[in-house]
Amino acid sequence: LQLLGPIRHLAHFAGVVSCVPAMDVSAEEWSRVLSVNTSGAFNASQAVARHIKSHGSGGSIVLVASMSGHRVNYPQPQAAYNVSKAAVIHLVHCLAAEWAVHGIRVNSVSPGYADTILNAGEGLQRCRDIWAGRNPMGRMAQPWEVAGPVVMLCSTAGSYINGADLVVDGGATVF
Repeated sequence: LQLLGPIRHLAHFAGVVSCVPAMDVSAEEWSRVLSVNTSGAFNASQAVARHIKSHGSGGSIVLVASMSGHRVNYPQPQAAYNVSKAAVIHLVHCLAAEWAVHGIRVNSVSPGYADTILNAGEGLQRCRDIWAGRNPMGRMAQPWEVAGPVVMLCSTAGSYINGADLVVDGGATVF
């Protein structure tokens, strides 16, 4: 803090995926996914918001949700993941409403399927083909295509955006 000054922005990317059918998911697995994806986002946001408020500097928080918070994934069963990301989107609405008076904007970015290590490997090629085929752009996102909107939401270019969920999915949710 002495070198860089107070924290003014949080981009929260932490999360886990679980592909277990809803009838088979254990209570422990359900709790683990919601704990990391939803409670983790809240805990990090609360800590940074308290810091921003104490310095009176204003700032922004961007949580990474998912298009899965808007639509059910296909072909993989992911009820716990989908619910956790829908909760993140609604959390953004709650925090944006409460924290704007402190100069803190809270938004989320909901990526579609991205070409990252999480979606790599021979076992996922069938899914990758399905995901690309169900996207109007015919492909998955590159990481930088998700990073750009996050940077915008933290910058002055996003200074009047609060409580929004920016869907960055190549149009996948239009189908």
